[in-house]
Amino acid sequence: MLPNLKPLPIKDRISILFLEYGNLDVLDGAFVLVDKTGIRTQIPIGSVACLMLEPGIRVSHRAVALAAKVGTLLIWVGEGGVRLYASGQPGGARSDRLLYQAKLALDEEARLNIVRKMYELRFQEPPPAKRSIEQLRGIEGARVKEMYKLLAKRYKTPWKGRSYDVKDWEAGDKANRCISAATACLYGITEAAILAAGYAPAIGFIHTGKPLSFVYDMADIFKFDTVVPLAFKVASEHMPEPDRVIRKECRKIFVQSKILDKLIPTIQEVLDAGGMAPPKTPKDTLPIAIPLEESIGDAGHRY
Repeated sequence: MLPNLKPLPIKDRISILFLEYGNLDVLDGAFVLVDKTGIRTQIPIGSVACLMLEPGIRVSHRAVALAAKVGTLLIWVGEGGVRLYASGQPGGARSDRLLYQAKLALDEEARLNIVRKMYELRFQEPPPAKRSIEQLRGIEGARVKEMYKLLAKRYKTPWKGRSYDVKDWEAGDKANRCISAATACLYGITEAAILAAGYAPAIGFIHTGKPLSFVYDMADIFKFDTVVPLAFKVASEHMPEPDRVIRKECRKIFVQSKILDKLIPTIQEVLDAGGMAPPKTPKDTLPIAIPLEESIGDAGHRY
């Protein structure tokens, strides 16, 4: 008898793998990608934070079930990984943490404290005192525009500002396409970390109203230390298939920066800044009928 599968902690995993063509399935107990000639490529699914599935990939029921069991996020993306269409859910099953996150987002003072903490982590300095969230967002936006300009100047890349059209991808300039491809990679592992920690990607503090609002909040903290400089560097080198180069280089920079070690602790640090205790379980609720086995995975993993 083989032991039950248990999720590995996010910090011990490979960040991302992109898959382009083939059928994902579970054959002979292994998670495999089968190409049109029948050749199998085994994928160590339990040691990957998320799989980015491009057009041309088909996924079996068994493959999705196994990915969920080992806590690997499946993300359906556009060609080149530049759009995020949908994602599976390998975690997020901690109701106490979801209620805590919602409680923080609904309290004006707690939300402001969290936004101030995000600003401090992003720019490595305390935010201006006595500013509202709207004012901090304006200050942050101005600083980000200047950072884009400085990076474009450093790498001698033409830059007219951050803009793109999701309906006409090729209409965007090379730098913007590279930035979008790189940030898609960052969003993928950030969403995987948020779900593994037991929180909701949709409940944001700066960004609101979108399925990945909290993902954008957290990814912004790391964006200019990792993927944005990389995107400008690749855009300046005039190489063919920059999207493919971006994906490979993102994996390298995620390893070098040890971002998977930092994501979940940073999420907790940001939420702790709200200064509120998690809500207590009401006394009249029913206890857990079947206790879960102890897992080596993160708090939000299902198994």
